[in-house]
Amino acid sequence: MIPPKPRILVTGGETFLGVNIASALLAEGAEVTLLVRQGREQALGVLANRVRWHVADVWDPASLRGRARGHAWVINTVGSMTAEPSSGLTHHRLNVVSARNVANMCISDGVPNMLLFSVVGAPWINRQYIRAKREAEAYLARVGLNGVIVRAPLIYVRGEPRPLFYRLVGALIGRPPMSWIGLGQWAPLPLDVLARGVARLVLRGPKRRINYAHDLRRLNTRDELRGVALVPTQVTQGLQITPESALPFDSVDDNVPFGWTP
Repeated sequence: MIPPKPRILVTGGETFLGVNIASALLAEGAEVTLLVRQGREQALGVLANRVRWHVADVWDPASLRGRARGHAWVINTVGSMTAEPSSGLTHHRLNVVSARNVANMCISDGVPNMLLFSVVGAPWINRQYIRAKREAEAYLARVGLNGVIVRAPLIYVRGEPRPLFYRLVGALIGRPPMSWIGLGQWAPLPLDVLARGVARLVLRGPKRRINYAHDLRRLNTRDELRGVALVPTQVTQGLQITPESALPFDSVDDNVPFGWTP
């Protein structure tokens, strides 16, 4: 008998991060469901034919009702490091309220496992953004879910231009001996490494509640870390993981700048 494919739901499914994680999950043999915002369905591209997807708004709990039923995991990618308080887009609303609503969806739909994208506490990350993510982490711990946290560093796409400062940061603290003392968790991480790492983390079973960049790197092969195997085309049937395949989640700016993080 062939075992059933694990069912994984990804919020922010039309975002740059969501599309890449969904593609990595498909490559690992998962059955994927995406939640997308109304009017952004076209951002799924060819992925729309490979997954189930529903229109929902993580700030509208009613639209989430029943969407996660039957899934083993929910991966919440929604959030933004850019806030615009004058428009009501505070760090709390963007990063805490969204996570709280998704966690409540998991509880009401009987999903035991939720992965929350958070952020590492590097000196160059906005303090208000970090506090909001920590508050979301604390909520997940209080409500009794099997909550798994990924404290991601800044994310970049291989081949895209990066500021010199961040190239130096990656070169200096991303390798021994600096990485041996924990600073490697601050080093910017390629998006494909993060997406594969997250997919394998949930499918193979996390070993710890809080995971950092080095935990995701360990779930990639040496060739994948070197960028030799960026797109598993034999599995995704030509699905390309590129910046053009979807727009990033950012309620203020729809560009894909270096350093975009969940």
